[in-house]
Amino acid sequence: MDRKMAIKMFRVLEKRYKGAVTSLEYGNAFQLLAATILSAQCTDERVNKVTATLFRKYGTVKDFAGLKARELEPEIRSTGFYRNKAKNIISSAKMILESFGGKVPGNMEQLVTLPGVARKTANIILYNIFDKNEGIAVDTHVKRVSGRLGLTKYGDPVRIERDLMELFDRDKWGYLSNILIQHGRRTCKARKPDCPGCPVAGLCPSAGKF
Repeated sequence: MDRKMAIKMFRVLEKRYKGAVTSLEYGNAFQLLAATILSAQCTDERVNKVTATLFRKYGTVKDFAGLKARELEPEIRSTGFYRNKAKNIISSAKMILESFGGKVPGNMEQLVTLPGVARKTANIILYNIFDKNEGIAVDTHVKRVSGRLGLTKYGDPVRIERDLMELFDRDKWGYLSNILIQHGRRTCKARKPDCPGCPVAGLCPSAGKF
């Protein structure tokens, strides 16, 4: 897809999902980091139900760093892969205390050194906490929607991110991710997309094919 068409799509979607923000609920940088780790292979709705209780009990980096895996695992069990997630959250908290002065780092290079944190999570933290556009968070919704809209022909998140970064101006990257996620949740759903109700159906190469 050429850049002009991509920007046209963005402007239409921006009107529909104006002010789109992450669906994850959090009170500070580490809570968002933990919530994002928990969101792997899990819906944000489920994560928010879990963290509503979890963050009342353990709200800070220090709180999580002091936990044992056996204490955290039962709290997050319903998010799936809970043993690995508990290990990563606790290990990340300890590393932040020991290596970064107790504060979640605000750059990509340091963020991706944290256990359980890859580019997707780092991009979410950088945009939503530090207002930095270092890249584009490619989750399952962004992957699906960008493919259907013809913004990329790839299935690999790294290649998808690269394509999207080439199509859109840097100051739109974080916002674009939130918009595509909202579009994926509300309209361009995995099993049955609402093509008749889609604001970009007239521009979409996949419209009416499901």
